[in-house]
Amino acid sequence: MQDEKAWSPYLAGALSGIVLVLSVWIAGQFFGASTSFVRMAGMIESLFTPERVAQMDYYIRVAPRVEWQWMFVVGIMLGSFIAAITSGTFKKQWVPDMWQEKFGATPVKRAVTAFFGGAVLMFGARMADG
Repeated sequence: MQDEKAWSPYLAGALSGIVLVLSVWIAGQFFGASTSFVRMAGMIESLFTPERVAQMDYYIRVAPRVEWQWMFVVGIMLGSFIAAITSGTFKKQWVPDMWQEKFGATPVKRAVTAFFGGAVLMFGARMADG
């Protein structure tokens, strides 16, 4: 059952669609996030070994810098936080209720599964040059 204070998923989906259309129409850019994570990894790595990052073929093609996609990902995080706060649904929780009901309350199992799921997702996105 949906919380009465939560945003409608239909409204959120429609607004996301409008933003996507405007993004393509105005900037000629599609939504994307996986390259932002790679750029962020490059920015972090540059803190420790900038000469190595500067020589890597991939980072020559995809420079580790803040750009519109990186800001888009930051906007998703901020927007999600603002939506949760304004709807009154924000709560600190290591293990979501649905996961806890099916697999137990251990945060380690949840973290390991989330990490490997994210790794598979990023691998597929990068394979698709996304």
